[in-house]
Amino acid sequence: MSEVAKPDYQTQHKKRLSWMPWLYFSLKPKHLAWAKPWQEQVQAQLMALETVSIGANCFIAPEAELFAEPGRDIKINDQCMIAAQCFIHGPVTLGREVAINHGCSLDGGSKGIIIGDQTRIANQVTIYAFNHGMAPNAPIYQQKSNSCGVIIGKDVWIGAQAGIVDGVTIGDHAVIAMGCMVSKDVPAYAIMAGNPARMIGDRREKPELAHQVSAN
Repeated sequence: MSEVAKPDYQTQHKKRLSWMPWLYFSLKPKHLAWAKPWQEQVQAQLMALETVSIGANCFIAPEAELFAEPGRDIKINDQCMIAAQCFIHGPVTLGREVAINHGCSLDGGSKGIIIGDQTRIANQVTIYAFNHGMAPNAPIYQQKSNSCGVIIGKDVWIGAQAGIVDGVTIGDHAVIAMGCMVSKDVPAYAIMAGNPARMIGDRREKPELAHQVSAN
């Protein structure tokens, strides 16, 4: 009779961290003993292969796909986390303590995406800092792309499945609701909802509304 294989708890724990990376920052010392060297190896390999810089105490899921050619750098500051199945193409700059949850897609075009400190981005968010030409005299795929860049302030909360188009600036402390399509600049502290996005409140006046329209 063959022996039953022992449960591989460590592999399962790594998978859990990849999909819920905030758990990495509350690991007990006995788990950090294997998780920290694992993350150091993941990040070292990524920095060796791509034009990526990573600050201290970050978590990057090995299932995330980061691509950064010279001149299209990805810069990740301290204590950031990037979850599984994210696609990130530079130029992209993340401030401190930025969280990007699973399945997000970010492309910096030629002008780049800048995300401020402590901003939280929920799952399946799409941010593209470029667009194709749409003149009717040629197929769209043959036309040159243009890029203005995207700037997202600090302490911004972007809900699941939101989209942000090229040229948009989102002010500090704003909240973007689930499923929102942001095509115009957003003031600081604004609560945005809808497609296209419109301002429905101010965090300083209706903080409870922000929790009703968004999600981690």
